[in-house]
Amino acid sequence: MFHLELEPRFSDTDALGHISNTALPVWFEQARTPIFQIFHPTLETDTWPLILARLEIDLKAQSYWHMPVEIRTGIGKIGNSSCHVVQEAWQNGKQVARGVAVLIHFDYAAEKALPIPDEIRSALSEHLMD
Repeated sequence: MFHLELEPRFSDTDALGHISNTALPVWFEQARTPIFQIFHPTLETDTWPLILARLEIDLKAQSYWHMPVEIRTGIGKIGNSSCHVVQEAWQNGKQVARGVAVLIHFDYAAEKALPIPDEIRSALSEHLMD
């Protein structure tokens, strides 16, 4: 499991003073960087091998500005050409959100999914979580 601690920005809040639901997808994307590096260590966009197929986020509790948020990132499932990235946001010892992103190993030139190579599959397996 990977961990990223973020300091929410004032602009991440909504009119009610909570962290806006629009902040979580951005935070989760940032916290997926270690997963991106497993697939593509250089992170060069010219040869990017992933495409986002699905993103779902469950908001579990209110979260607030001026308190750090920890994003926990792991792998939930590994398929033939896709993987489920499971992410949780924690603030003040409480889970405030949980999300799943489905990433597909993808060939943009051919516009088709590719099988995940064994070495990547092995590296992803080290980060399995419920």
